[in-house]
Amino acid sequence: METNQNPQKRNVKKTSRYLAMSILERTDKTGSYSNLLINEAIQKNKLNAADARLLTELVYGVLQRKLTLDFYLSPFLNEDKKIDAWVRNLLRLSIYQMIYLDKIPAHAILFEAVEVAKKKGHIGISKFINGVLRSAERKGFPDTETISDPIERLSIELSMPRWLVEKFTADIGLEETKHLGESLLRPSHSSARVNGKFFTVDEALEAMEEEGFDVRESVISPVGIVSDGGHFASSPLFQSGQLTIQDESSQLVAPALQIEPHHQVLDACAAPGGKTTHIASYLSAEEGGKVTALDLHEHKVALITENAKRMHVEDVVTAMKLDARNVDQEFSDEQFDRILVDAPCSGLGLMRRKPDIKYTKKEKDLLNLQKVQLGILEQVAPKLKVGGLLVYSTCTIANEENKDTIEHFLAAHEEFEKVPVVAAEALSKCVKDGFLQLYPHDFGTDGFFISCVRKIQK
Repeated sequence: METNQNPQKRNVKKTSRYLAMSILERTDKTGSYSNLLINEAIQKNKLNAADARLLTELVYGVLQRKLTLDFYLSPFLNEDKKIDAWVRNLLRLSIYQMIYLDKIPAHAILFEAVEVAKKKGHIGISKFINGVLRSAERKGFPDTETISDPIERLSIELSMPRWLVEKFTADIGLEETKHLGESLLRPSHSSARVNGKFFTVDEALEAMEEEGFDVRESVISPVGIVSDGGHFASSPLFQSGQLTIQDESSQLVAPALQIEPHHQVLDACAAPGGKTTHIASYLSAEEGGKVTALDLHEHKVALITENAKRMHVEDVVTAMKLDARNVDQEFSDEQFDRILVDAPCSGLGLMRRKPDIKYTKKEKDLLNLQKVQLGILEQVAPKLKVGGLLVYSTCTIANEENKDTIEHFLAAHEEFEKVPVVAAEALSKCVKDGFLQLYPHDFGTDGFFISCVRKIQK
């Protein structure tokens, strides 16, 4: 199908729907993260608040439900005929609006889709788009109940690749997998960590309410506040370092280290520095406490330093450009009281906020990442003092990267023993075998894993 753009129509006003289609096309072709592309489009095209909200809704909505939308579209397309990525994404966008955005009338959706097709392609494409959407409006969409295979049906209903449904079903059962997948289709809430150097959570809540935020205390983090709407980064409290944006699940990591003010702490995979600054809040420069934060990239090291300054903990933070697998180049054995390995992972716990992840990760990635994770643990382990604690955490919900990784490590290192993760009472159901595994549907947070081990001998 020839879809070359009409050269006379290149300089067109790019509406939210046009931009959404372009972003979806880029995520398909390059694997770029949609959140970065959305922010770039909003700034470059100077979108007002309403258009920015619509753009965000459309991109995330289509990504979250892509497999479902393709199922709804399937009766109206000849799958033997090649359709360009932008055409398919324009159809997905239109079907998404027809089904999930009931405030937009069908005639407006069709009109806009045809206009976008004219701008991007030519009259033939616009007629094709119009024909498909009118047929869908007239005939209605297929029912997922017609899918006899329960795994396939759940895959389509949750818009989750089949291999992931099979994996999670094996790990937590079919019913829990359904709850997990359904939770990923609901909007995420915003969360922030209060900087205890300035005020308590109650004081922070009061200050945020005075600013007009609808906020509440976190159920699982003693230093967390939560909002279903609102942009915490716009608050003066964020700019002044009195709070920082951090998911509630991520806020549980630093307390698991059981830090004392004089401790020497290694944060082996630190950028952008959220956990580093949380660790730093427990340390005292006067007592010699320090956290050394590592990252592979210079610009990310700079970001750690910038966050430490904003949070007023730069006196106990040292950021370094270093691969955690090369710690022997810089540090002596038994140099640190505490070590955090917040390891590189698949990020499957972030699927609500980054729905692209569902479609880009493959099953083989999990074991490949496990090798990297074990490599980091192997290198940092000698740097921990006897009696010291090492916390291993990830933002994934795959056993291969979580309990399997740390159990492999413990099996190879008799000088370490497992320590039960310290967590709030509300999290008791999420602690099994001493590990904390938080799923996105448990509390509406990111999925997260935390484990803790102690060095008991040389």
